[in-house]
Amino acid sequence: MSKISEFFGLYCKNTLLDFKQAMEMQMCPYTQRVCTKMRKSNPEVKIGTCSVRYQNQDVIICPFRLLEHNQIFIDCLHLLTMHEPGNELYLIPEVQIPGGHVDYFLVSAKDKKIKDFIGIELQTMDTTGTVWPERQKFLNEQGIEINEEDLNNKKTFGMNWKMTLKTILIQMHHKSETFEHLNKHLVLIVQRPLYEHMKIDFNFGEIEGVRLGDPVHIHSYNFEENGTALNLSLHTRVSTDSAGIAKCLGLNAESKVELQDLIRILEPKLIEENRLRIRISG
Repeated sequence: MSKISEFFGLYCKNTLLDFKQAMEMQMCPYTQRVCTKMRKSNPEVKIGTCSVRYQNQDVIICPFRLLEHNQIFIDCLHLLTMHEPGNELYLIPEVQIPGGHVDYFLVSAKDKKIKDFIGIELQTMDTTGTVWPERQKFLNEQGIEINEEDLNNKKTFGMNWKMTLKTILIQMHHKSETFEHLNKHLVLIVQRPLYEHMKIDFNFGEIEGVRLGDPVHIHSYNFEENGTALNLSLHTRVSTDSAGIAKCLGLNAESKVELQDLIRILEPKLIEENRLRIRISG
C-alpha cells in the first residue's frame, strides 16, 4: 500500500486520475501556483506530496493543503467582532511583524481602512527522513517511468510530533502576547492528530471549551476520505490566553507591538490580489 496519500492534490487511491500530467504540470491546486516543495538536489523538480499515510492515518505535511475551499478562513470570520456588512474582506499572507511573521491576516476593511483583523497560523507535520523514495515508488506503481536508483533507495520518513508542536507553541506564545495586548485574536490551524498529540505531550488539561474573548484560538480539523477524495472538516475549537499557552510550555516571554504599528504594516497590503474569495463548488 502506498505511503503517499495525495500527489499534487490528487487522491492516490483513485487510480483513474492522471498522475503523470500532475507530475509534469507541478501545480498546487490550493494556491493555483507551482508547488513550492522542491528537491534540494534539483529545485526544478517539485515533490508534490500534500499528505502521507502514517500509522493508519492520512497526515497532512504541506500547510497549503489546509487551504481547501478556504474553509479554515471562513471558520474564523466570527472572530472579526468589529466586522460589519458592507466591509471588504482581505486575506494577507506572510506578514512580518516585530518578533516574527504570521502566515495570514484576515482583515475587515472599509474604504481601505482597517476595521478589524485576526492573525492565522497554519501548522502541519514536519517529517523526518525523506518522502522522495515513497513518492517515486508510487509513481512507478502507476506505470510512470522513474529513475531506477530511486526504487533501490530504502530510506523512509517519520514524524517528529513533539518537536513540531514545541516549535509552533513557542511561536504562538511569543505572538499571543502581542495580539492579547491589542485585544485581537490569533488562531492556530492544525490537523486532528497533531491536536491529539498536543493534548498528550503538553499540559493542556486546563484548555477546554471556547470563549470569544480569549485571544488565542486553536481549530482542529478532521482529514478523512469522502468518496474519491480526502476532505477537511472542523473537528473541535478551544481557546485560551498567552498565560495558558505559557503554562502548557512552562515558559515565559514577552513581545508586544502597538496597534498603529501593525496597522501601518497591514494597510499597504489591502490590494485586489489579497481580497478573500469564497469558492463556490458546482
